[in-house]
Amino acid sequence: MQMGLKVLIGSRGEHSLTTEVNQGLHIDLDDHDSALATILEEARLRPFAGIIGSDDSTVELAAHAANRLGLPHNPPAAARLTRRKDLARAHLMLAGCPVPIHCLIDISKPLDHQMAGLPWPCVVKPLNMAASRGVIRANNESEFENACERIRRIISESPDPFEHDHVLVEDYIDGIEIAYEGYLHQGELHTLAVFDKPDPLVGPFFEETIYVTPSQLDADTLSIIKQRVQQACTAFGLTTGPVHAELRVNAMDAWILEVAARTIGGDCARTLDNGNNKNLEQLTVSLAIGEPVQPAAITQSRGVMMIPIRQAGLLRRVEGILAAQKVPYIEKIDIVISEGHELIPLPEGNQYLGFIFAKADSPEVVTAALRAAHEKLKFVTAPIFRLASV
Repeated sequence: MQMGLKVLIGSRGEHSLTTEVNQGLHIDLDDHDSALATILEEARLRPFAGIIGSDDSTVELAAHAANRLGLPHNPPAAARLTRRKDLARAHLMLAGCPVPIHCLIDISKPLDHQMAGLPWPCVVKPLNMAASRGVIRANNESEFENACERIRRIISESPDPFEHDHVLVEDYIDGIEIAYEGYLHQGELHTLAVFDKPDPLVGPFFEETIYVTPSQLDADTLSIIKQRVQQACTAFGLTTGPVHAELRVNAMDAWILEVAARTIGGDCARTLDNGNNKNLEQLTVSLAIGEPVQPAAITQSRGVMMIPIRQAGLLRRVEGILAAQKVPYIEKIDIVISEGHELIPLPEGNQYLGFIFAKADSPEVVTAALRAAHEKLKFVTAPIFRLASV
C-alpha cells in the first residue's frame, strides 16, 4: 500500500476479497478464542506493525490481539463496551454522560408486566446490530409489542444467548441528529468532521440518508458535541484510533446515542478524502502503528447520500444513473448491490443500494444536489415468491 506496509486481511472466508493485491487469513469471528490464536500464530511467523478492527464485530478481537502483541490498542474491555448497546448505555449513565433513560426487556418472557412505566414514545433496538437494523419507534403498548415481535425475528439467529433474548428500550429523544468523526491519540480527541443529517429521523424506522459537512450548528453547540464525545471515550477507556459517534442535539444537551471505536461505515469515508493521499484509512493505519499523521483540513462542503432501500424484491436494474451523474456538483455515484440480489428494507435489512457523493461551496448546495440526483434514479425490482414447506 502507499504507506509501504503489507496488508493481511482476516475474514470469515478462506481468502481476502481483494486477493489480487492482499493476502487473506481465515478466522472464525464467532469464536474469539480460536480467532485470537490464529492471529497470534500468524504474528509469530511474520510480526505485525499494527492491527485494526474494521467494524463493530471485530474491534474487540483486534484490541485483544494488539494487547497480546504489544501494539497500539484500546483496552479490550473498552472495545467491548462500544459494540454492546446495553453495556454502553449503563456504563455511560454511571459516568454521568447524557444518554437516554433506558432498560432491558426480555422478549422470551411475557411483555405485559415489563411494559409498566415505559416512556412513550420509546425506541426499541437489538443489543448488537449496526446500520439502524431492527431499530423501531413505538408510541404505545400495541406498537411496542409489534416492534418486539419484528425484532425477535431479526435477532433469532444471534449466537449469543443474551443478545438473542433481550432488546434495549430507551426514551425517544426529540431533536436533530448528527454524526461525529474523529480520532484519539494518547486519549485526546481530535475532530475530523461533524456531519449534519438534514432528513428528519423521527421513526418508526431510522433510515439514514444524507450526511453533509461542515455542520451548520453554531460554535458553542459544536464544542458541546466534542465535549460529550470526549467524555464518553474517557468513560469507556478508549485511548487510540478512530471514533465514530452519533448524537441527538436539543436545547437540553447533546445526547450520546453511539460511540464506536471505528471509522464511519460503508463508503461514507470518501467524503473525508482530502486529495493528498492522507485519507481516513491511512490515518487509521498510522494510529494503529503508533505513527499518527496530521490530516489536512476539509476546505469545501461535502456530502454523501446512502441510497435507501424503499421496496423489497429482486433488483432487476437501476435506471437514470447517467442523468443523476450530470446533476451539478455530483462527484460520483456508486451502486453497490448487484442486479439479481434481494433488496430488504429496514428494519429487517442492513444494506444501502449505494452512495451518491457531492461537493460544493455550501452545505445547502451539496444537500440540494444529492436530493436532485437521487430523484433521477429509478430502481426496478421484481417480486420474490417463496415456497412454503408442507
